Amino acid sequence: MANWEYKVISSGKGGFATPALMEKFINDLGQEQWEIINFHTAPDNPLAFTGLARRTVMRDWTLEDAAAAAARAETDKLRVEFEAKFKAVTTGAPAPAEEAPESLIEEKAAADDGFRRPKDTERDGDPDAPEGDWDKLAAEDELPTFFDALQPHMRQNQRGPGKSVGVDFLAKKWKLEEAEIRGALVECGLQIPADENAKPFYVEYDGDLYWVNINRRGETWINTREKPDPVFRIVQGNPVADADVPADATPPPAPRREQPPREPRPAAPEGPRPEPREPRPPAGPQTLLVKIRGMMRRNRRGHGWSGSFPYLTKAMKVDEAGLLAQLAEFGLRLEGGPEPVLAEENGFVYWLNKNQRGEIWINAEEKREQRTENRGQRTEEPAAPGADTAGGSQESAAATQSPPPAETKPLPPENILTAMRLLMQPKKRGEGVTAQIQEMAGKLEKSDEQVLALLASTGLLLPESPKAKPTFAEHGGEIYWLNVNAKGQVWLNAKQSAATKKSRGKKPAE
Repeated sequence: MANWEYKVISSGKGGFATPALMEKFINDLGQEQWEIINFHTAPDNPLAFTGLARRTVMRDWTLEDAAAAAARAETDKLRVEFEAKFKAVTTGAPAPAEEAPESLIEEKAAADDGFRRPKDTERDGDPDAPEGDWDKLAAEDELPTFFDALQPHMRQNQRGPGKSVGVDFLAKKWKLEEAEIRGALVECGLQIPADENAKPFYVEYDGDLYWVNINRRGETWINTREKPDPVFRIVQGNPVADADVPADATPPPAPRREQPPREPRPAAPEGPRPEPREPRPPAGPQTLLVKIRGMMRRNRRGHGWSGSFPYLTKAMKVDEAGLLAQLAEFGLRLEGGPEPVLAEENGFVYWLNKNQRGEIWINAEEKREQRTENRGQRTEEPAAPGADTAGGSQESAAATQSPPPAETKPLPPENILTAMRLLMQPKKRGEGVTAQIQEMAGKLEKSDEQVLALLASTGLLLPESPKAKPTFAEHGGEIYWLNVNAKGQVWLNAKQSAATKKSRGKKPAE
């Protein structure tokens, strides 16, 4: 019996545009040997229909058809043999020998009967029998190698030469487990490292290098790059004794290139030279703290300097434990309780701390006495140059000396805050007024240290850091205080006191 396959046919919701298109659609079904067994048209549109079609999967086969096909094949064979024998008798040529059939089943059949040629299963159990074409398709020799299969999936590395591909990506593309791909890597001679810091193991294939690495997220990656061409080879040299060294072996020093004389610069007027903002390490013995002090950077907020252990260990080529042991000789350690352990050397104070990520930092700051002394040296006026007394008179020497400055009485704190209040401007955000100390010092023709010293006489002290609690002073119904921002700028602020607000808010008694 025949097997049937079925298909639902439809013209779509709107139907065909013209009857010619509908006729072509039905003709195409007939050419594909489909038979329409059910057909319904829409009542309002004859060009819209739905239906069901079928066709046979295999042609009907009966015993009579097979016998008739075999008889025709036998007749054709006898006719060919009779013609060959007749030609041999008439021409005298020897008759061709009869060839035995390759199989028991006759493979000759009619070309137009549609009967499928049966497969010879006589030698299926013979191990020496030749394989069929379907067996060659699955042969292992036809598959690409593991390294060749990697090439279409590799991408260029963003950092450095070569290409790479992830094992998880290959598992999705090849529909395999990651363990199977790792096993294939080991079978190909590659080694999977234990962690990201392990040394890679290289293998060579077709002039390229391959290796496997693991990144910080624990992902396994396969890498490849071209094998570099050798530039030189290593050979061992023989040492030469000092007596065998020729006298002219040392080359003479290169002659210095003469430069044209420069024009003399005009002499700069004598006066105070600006000192560097950041004090340099002292020129004394280079101890460990002095060496570390030269590698530290200034803090972005507040005073002092700091340096991280990851940077210092690389710069000094020592591990973290070794650096802690060397600093312990100076008394620095982390286990100091809530207050850090301090160490003093050459006017600097050092201590250790840890940040939120667990990194160790070493910090340094000038001692308060040293800081005050440095500020006093910056604000001190240079003395006037003395006159040349050689061969001169005492009158000329006295004439060149600057007159002593007139004694000035210190202003009371009330007058200082009143003068500062005139230079302050309203805040852009919030209530009150403010002014930067540097701008106020420029308007008053004084240095920053002198302005801060005047404010210190009123009780306003400079906070050590932006997060330090400021000191307050009250004058004229307002509260004054100093603060330091993240950029290191010092500002003077003022706003109305709470008592003044309450007194202004009260209504007058009737």
